Amino acid sequence: MTTVLVVDDQFLIRAGLVGLPRAAPGIEVVGEASDGAEAVALAAATAPEVILPDIRMPGMNGINATARILAQVAAPAPRILVLTTFDLDEYVYGALRAGASGFPLKDSGPERLLAAVAAVSGDDALFAPSVTRRLVEGYARQSACERPADLDTLTSRELEVLELIARGLSDTEIAERLYISEATVKTHLNRTVTKLDLGSRAQAVVAYESGLVTPGG
Repeated sequence: MTTVLVVDDQFLIRAGLVGLPRAAPGIEVVGEASDGAEAVALAAATAPEVILPDIRMPGMNGINATARILAQVAAPAPRILVLTTFDLDEYVYGALRAGASGFPLKDSGPERLLAAVAAVSGDDALFAPSVTRRLVEGYARQSACERPADLDTLTSRELEVLELIARGLSDTEIAERLYISEATVKTHLNRTVTKLDLGSRAQAVVAYESGLVTPGG
């Protein structure tokens, strides 16, 4: 059973986000919050496995709530899927750096949202394809951005996995492409995250900044 906390300041949207997983098998909604501050408190009290915060909220927004939750909770940390309405939302960059595990679009449909919850609860990272493209293009345009540690510290297989995760592929898709198990993919990616001193698996997307992946690649 995957436990979920829903966070949105708009009552009707929050009610819909709560009702959707409650009707799905294998998911239990353990709480709902109307802002980031309430989400931080509920996350500490209920220890959900997945948190669904809206990215834009008055007071403490989804980015700051993500950072605060991940800084305060004990391992294992919850997986945070930051919900955004627009694939061009500049806040996606901040949420990525805060440690979010994915960015599903609110208009992507109920099946995709439930699939996103299942993906991150299985230790995967998830980005809407349009969000992935924008991240690639945005980082490629930045000339003075922070870069990850020396990629020479990675093995050839770790580089392969990093390139594919940066392109937006899931662990399952990477395993199929490289003819290895999903467990092996996770091992390579976790080692990569450690070597590059990244805050989360999702932050492997900063591989874009290294020039490993180029726009449209």
